[in-house]
Amino acid sequence: IGLVIADVTNPFYGDIIKGAYEAAREAGYQLILTHTNESPEVERQTIEHELAQVDGIVIASSRMSDSALRMVAKRKAVVLLNRTIPEAACVLNDADRGIHQAAEHLAGLGHERITYLAGPAASWSDGVRWRALREAGAALGLDVRRVGPNEPNVLAGLGAARRIAGLDTTALLAYNDQLAIGAMKGLRKLGIAVPREISVIGFDNIMVDELVEPQLTTIASPLYRMGFTGVQNCIAVALGAR
Repeated sequence: IGLVIADVTNPFYGDIIKGAYEAAREAGYQLILTHTNESPEVERQTIEHELAQVDGIVIASSRMSDSALRMVAKRKAVVLLNRTIPEAACVLNDADRGIHQAAEHLAGLGHERITYLAGPAASWSDGVRWRALREAGAALGLDVRRVGPNEPNVLAGLGAARRIAGLDTTALLAYNDQLAIGAMKGLRKLGIAVPREISVIGFDNIMVDELVEPQLTTIASPLYRMGFTGVQNCIAVALGAR
């Protein structure tokens, strides 16, 4: 089974990889891991190269277009993580619910304006999270705005801090924890106290969150379970299950 991820250096994928390896091992399959450096072109080339070597492919956070994914799904068993198309099996977290709970939490703290620190332009999950925040903002009477797109890493969050500081906002919801951590560091360098002057919430609950001071509030994703379930479902599809 091939496992294709966007960036092997991103700690978000660590538990996904662990879950995928465990599911493959239990079923007697070998897992082939590749990463695409956040590039839809590299992703497509990688998958084309692997198709003849694997029984199925699990693609985590695909950056390819829907039409390109449909073509792959016609040729091989495919399971998508954090992405959905009708032609393939998909494993998703409940981002809508998590974003709404985060917005309710911020509203309960008295915040009226929330800035969304966006992720990559090609990220399907980014669109889902931004849409969920707009809907939650409308329901709660919050002013919601967006900064981005950004690469999903700490350096991008650090670089976005000055733009965030120039906005009249008291709360930040980031596309992922790495962006949130970078923004926290950048805001502190600018003399803006977190959380006294601005509240920050991330997304994913990655391991490095435990090392951040002050501790990062985040929306947890069941990453290990996603990897495990994705490979289980891919094997089932490859064996003919519908």
